[in-house]
Amino acid sequence: MSANSSTPSPTSGSPSDDDNDLTAGLDLGFDGAEDLLRVWRQGMRPDPNLTVSEWADQHRWLSSRGAAEPGRYRTARAPYLREIMDALSPGHPAQRITFMKAAQVGATEAGNNWIGFVIHHAPGPMLAVLPSLELAKRTSRGRLDPLIADSPALRERVSPSRSRDAGNSMLSKEFPGGILVLTGANSATGLRSMPARYVFLDEVDAYPASADEEGDPVTLAEARTTTFSHRRKVFMVSTPTIRGLSRIEREFEASDQRRYFVPCPHCGTMQWLQFDRLRWAKGKPETAAYHCEGCERPIAEHHKTDMLAKGEWRATAVSKDPKAIGFHLSALYSPLGWKSWSDVAREWLAAQGSDETLRVARNTLLGETWVESGDAPEWQRLADRREAWKPGTVPMAGLFLTAGADVQRDRIEVDIWAWGRGMESWLVDHIVIPGGPDDPAAWDRLSALLGRSWQHANGAFMTVARLGIDTGYEAAAVYAWSRKVGFEQVAPLKGLEGFNRSAPVSGPTYVDATIGGKRLRRGARLWSVATATFKAETYRFLRIERPSDEDRALGVLDAPGTVHIPGWADTEWLKQLVAEQLVTIRNKRGYAHQEWQKMRERNEALDCRVYARAAAWILGADRWDEATWRRLEAQAGVETRMPSATATDIATQDPAQPKAGTLTTPRRKRRAYTPNFMRD
Repeated sequence: MSANSSTPSPTSGSPSDDDNDLTAGLDLGFDGAEDLLRVWRQGMRPDPNLTVSEWADQHRWLSSRGAAEPGRYRTARAPYLREIMDALSPGHPAQRITFMKAAQVGATEAGNNWIGFVIHHAPGPMLAVLPSLELAKRTSRGRLDPLIADSPALRERVSPSRSRDAGNSMLSKEFPGGILVLTGANSATGLRSMPARYVFLDEVDAYPASADEEGDPVTLAEARTTTFSHRRKVFMVSTPTIRGLSRIEREFEASDQRRYFVPCPHCGTMQWLQFDRLRWAKGKPETAAYHCEGCERPIAEHHKTDMLAKGEWRATAVSKDPKAIGFHLSALYSPLGWKSWSDVAREWLAAQGSDETLRVARNTLLGETWVESGDAPEWQRLADRREAWKPGTVPMAGLFLTAGADVQRDRIEVDIWAWGRGMESWLVDHIVIPGGPDDPAAWDRLSALLGRSWQHANGAFMTVARLGIDTGYEAAAVYAWSRKVGFEQVAPLKGLEGFNRSAPVSGPTYVDATIGGKRLRRGARLWSVATATFKAETYRFLRIERPSDEDRALGVLDAPGTVHIPGWADTEWLKQLVAEQLVTIRNKRGYAHQEWQKMRERNEALDCRVYARAAAWILGADRWDEATWRRLEAQAGVETRMPSATATDIATQDPAQPKAGTLTTPRRKRRAYTPNFMRD
């Protein structure tokens, strides 16, 4: 071998004194000794201390098979990704990194850079989870194979894909010191197959609710990192979907919620880009420009490159977990040549007119969740509309009372609602009875409520006409109590899902059993309630606008269905009242249906409202005639509110001539119906 070929390369460095000490006394006269020493010295030298972004700039090459801009990867092209990628480096303290983003901002490539870094610089077991097994296979072929093939540092560590080489298959890539396994969120077997130090969860909002009926895929995947304790890294990426159902939004809101602040080229004000500050001439999205929140001057698109380069991530909240950080990015940050501001404006205008296209635009352009049209109003708006009246009293227009009771493990919550014409309603009382279904004292206190009275604003006293109580928890105990107090004033309720029912309440049916398990011939009278119908009605009523002070001075009354909330109703109760939203769900065959989903754990106020409303329906309030309402008003001492006559209502024709469509022979008068609670 020639002297030149045996000379250590410049990258190897010259032999040090330590090297000479280690080789002292060794016979180095054989052919190839210098090459052996060179390789040995390279192995002894520690790897450079690179971050993920630095590794990508040095070693990552983009293939034309999976990138619009092939060639060497440059973090400077999308500088906002630098901090996100560096948080995935072993030296960063964060363990859970969440990235809620719009489409086309480079998030998937950042994840691929992390995979390449792990293979090359920080080997260990890694799990990459895609929404389905089929998508995992496509990702392996379309992204990971080019990643490995086009980056020399990875190509020498991962064996070529061959049918006889088990180390590099479609869903498994072995490398020195570790292994990368790809799986689908729909495969429980893949999610529990191995311990993992690194977990890459891509497009988590597209994951199914459960993996093979074994639980949440995100939870199953994260459980794989338990044995790695403080050394683990979990990277969660997704475009969000529907508020309340979005996993990525839930994780982001639990993090420190970092936003990318960029400087205004005119005044230097640091700000994060928001869609409502992107403005354009009507019908001309090509004129779109961003308006600075500091100086209000328009910012042209060509300033974006410099703005992104000078930007910085800033936390806007305090994380519940100090080791969890979160990033949010909209398409407004997309670099020049990817998606322009005029493209964003054009796509937003094209989405108008359809909830489905608006939902896609909000998710993919703004990186924000979609709020379904059936969603409840914000609790803060309800708080601002609270009214002042004495706790425990019935306002003037309230004509009868019903109650809704929700049975919990350690308490029974009861709301008392007053109802008036047009199902206008007022919250009269909120009562929490400590003790669960196994506590006789709790049932005794609930029984006492049936005999309690609430004073009307006119001085009359009212009792609860009907109490609706849920049987979803400890149904046998509810049946037993209902049978004990009697079914004249109590209605056990069973909630049913769905809207397609001929009536919101059906029944009653006789269901009950003795202690020995024998069915009673005429047991508890159970009513079935389509809770979705009454929830939709409640939220529709909550959105009714109230008359202004000027309108009230002119005699304008509240619209039928208006919900009145007293000033003593606290924030927690208001949040419970709007704790659910109506969402569209698609089954495995793609068929869509709507259902109510909880946005927070506690929703007792909404449930109690539904039960009280069902009790009013069972009383017949939805079917009472005018005479019944007048008798109720007479009992309460309330003056009947008759609509004022208009000029068109006054007949000018000869009274001797009958009107068209009227009977000349008077119909026999029907006996007026009187509800039981109104009878003496």
